[in-house]
Amino acid sequence: MEQVWANRAASAEAAIMQRHVRRLWYLPGTQLGVVGWPATNAERHFARWDYWWQAHLLDCLVDAEIRDPDVVRRSIIERQIRGHRVRNFGRWTNSYYDDMAWLALALERSGRFVGIARPGALTTLGDQILDAWVPEDGGGIPWRKQDQFFNAPANGPAGIFLARCGPLRRAQQMADWIDETLIDPETYLVFDGIKSGSLSRAQYTYCQGVVLGLEVELAARTADPRHSARVHRLVAAVWDHMAPGGVLVGAGGGDGGLFAAITARYLTLVATALPGASAADEQARSTARRLVLSSANTAWDNRKIVEGLPLFAAFWDREAQIPQLPSSDVAERDLSVQLAGWMLMEAAHTLS
Repeated sequence: MEQVWANRAASAEAAIMQRHVRRLWYLPGTQLGVVGWPATNAERHFARWDYWWQAHLLDCLVDAEIRDPDVVRRSIIERQIRGHRVRNFGRWTNSYYDDMAWLALALERSGRFVGIARPGALTTLGDQILDAWVPEDGGGIPWRKQDQFFNAPANGPAGIFLARCGPLRRAQQMADWIDETLIDPETYLVFDGIKSGSLSRAQYTYCQGVVLGLEVELAARTADPRHSARVHRLVAAVWDHMAPGGVLVGAGGGDGGLFAAITARYLTLVATALPGASAADEQARSTARRLVLSSANTAWDNRKIVEGLPLFAAFWDREAQIPQLPSSDVAERDLSVQLAGWMLMEAAHTLS
């Protein structure tokens, strides 16, 4: 199956490159992903560009380079990084800590796996994450600057970055804060966040994914058994409550288009990096693998083919809809939804 998944991932990559990726403002040495296909004129000129979607595009390019090293793709990765900074007006940072954490994770992986490193960017982004820690205000780190909403989508990826790049102790503090504050005592799923002592009880797939990623990184780097135990509990909760028929639930278009794929990325990390040889460790790895491969097979079966390339559904257990016009409200038009399909195919390839 390895070659089958490699072919599927390559097709998903080709679809993104053909439909979405183009030069930023006609500047040489740049590129970004156009946020819609078919695109409006404003989208083609990057009036809207979605900082965090672009970070996931970079992460998917790193996945592809690991799968199939290629000198051309390396230049594409360079262009994506440069385009991101240029479109962000020469800065790496913005006002959203979750956005910055996603870019930090993608840049760290680019350096580690591809050799295209931006150490200055990682220092800048890492300092932003560290300075945002405010336990005296009830956090955690907030989701954006000048805000008091502390949530899993910011603390999860920020914690993963700190677990990989340091300081490890802060990553553990973030994991402990999530476990003490945001875990549903009935389902053991992760709540969205908390503000002024009031819980946002929404439970999104990607909240589960980033917490899994954080706890796996800590389980692999410490001798503390609490991290593996949390992974066991959360993988089981995702299976029980967020994957009917073994397929991760979708969240439509827009930002929600990426939610399930982020979960698949970190379930893949569970399957490949969770240490230990206990029955509970084996069960968590096996369940994570089943969730990713079942989701990927279903998403592939429900794709549509447009000009020889796949178009993925916003909900992997339903047939994809083909957007006909730039004004279409079909979720499959969104870059986020198509990136999710690509990310899922790369995850399945990793497990094959």
